[in-house]
Amino acid sequence: MTAALETAAMSSRRFVFLDPDGAGGGWLYVVVKAATGVIYQQQYGGTACRQGQLEGYLVPVFGPDAMDALREMFEKDFRGAGTRNHIWTPTELIRLREIIDGVTFWASDGQTEQPHPLRLDEDQITSADEAWIPVISPDGPGVLMWFNSD
Repeated sequence: MTAALETAAMSSRRFVFLDPDGAGGGWLYVVVKAATGVIYQQQYGGTACRQGQLEGYLVPVFGPDAMDALREMFEKDFRGAGTRNHIWTPTELIRLREIIDGVTFWASDGQTEQPHPLRLDEDQITSADEAWIPVISPDGPGVLMWFNSD
């Protein structure tokens, strides 16, 4: 790719930082990976304050019990410090898988909508952290995000 094409590609990209001032709360989103030119950025990992970004499209999802369970797991059990380089135990994986299964993703073909549970993307488990969980949706792979606790 020439420098001119790279510059044009970069200028056509749009960056969206989710909850930049930390005032939001109570939301769950999946960013589904796709070549959209829109890159969603998120602070995650509790007090580790990691920065992530993913190109795709944003889908609001529903899981009120899941939100409470995710917050308990990452803020209480992992003490809000993130899980970078964490080796997930079988018990932790089962619990995280069950929580993610409780999140509803509404897929649509433009005419009908159908609810589907998310699935934990265990092939990407090393990147899982508070407010940044790799998932498989009916639309493909993505990341489940929510407001970071720090």
